[in-house]
Amino acid sequence: TPRQFDYLNTIEKSADSLLGIINEILDFSKIGAGKLVLDNIPFNLRDLLQDTLTILAPSAHDKGLELVSLVYRDTPLSLVGDPLRLKQILSNLISNAIKFTDRGEVQANLLLPVIAGHGVLPVELDVRDTGIGISPADQARLFNAFVQADGPRARQGAGLGLSIVRRVVELHRGSISLGDSPLGGLEVAMRLPRR
Repeated sequence: TPRQFDYLNTIEKSADSLLGIINEILDFSKIGAGKLVLDNIPFNLRDLLQDTLTILAPSAHDKGLELVSLVYRDTPLSLVGDPLRLKQILSNLISNAIKFTDRGEVQANLLLPVIAGHGVLPVELDVRDTGIGISPADQARLFNAFVQADGPRARQGAGLGLSIVRRVVELHRGSISLGDSPLGGLEVAMRLPRR
C-alpha cells in the first residue's frame, strides 16, 4: 500500500544515513591511526565526475535543482590515484551543496590551473552552488571534526564529512579551501600523476 511504501522508504533512508555515519566514523578512525592507505591506479577523471553526478542527480532533481559540470578542455582525464577516495571527495562536496541549496544550481568544475609538463599535474575541483552560503562563524570551523553548521538541515550525519575530505585531499598532496567567488563554494587543488 502507499502507506507501507512510505514506511519502507523511511526505513531505507534511515539505514542509508546510519551506514553513512558508520563509514565516516571508520574512515576518521583509520585516518587518525595513520592506517588509511590510498590506491594508486589509473582512472578517468571525467568518468569519475559523471558517475558521481549520476548518483546524486535524483536528490538534486527532487529539489528542482540543476546539477551541472564543466570540465575544461585542457584538464587531463587519464590520471593515477585513488578513484574511490576521489569519488568520496566529490560525493561529499556535491551532496553538501545540494543539501544547502533550495533553488538554482550546483556546479562542479574540473580544470588544470596552469600549463604543466609530463608527470605530476595540478588539478583543481571547484564546487559552487546558489545556496544559503556559509556563515562567518561556520567558515572558521568548517573542516573541524564533529562540527556541523547550524540549522535543521545540518543535523544529518556525524559532522565528519568535510574533516575526512580535507584529510583525504591532503593525502593526495592537495589542499581544500572556501572559494572567494560570488557563488562561494569549496575549492580543491591536488597534484595527481598523469597515466
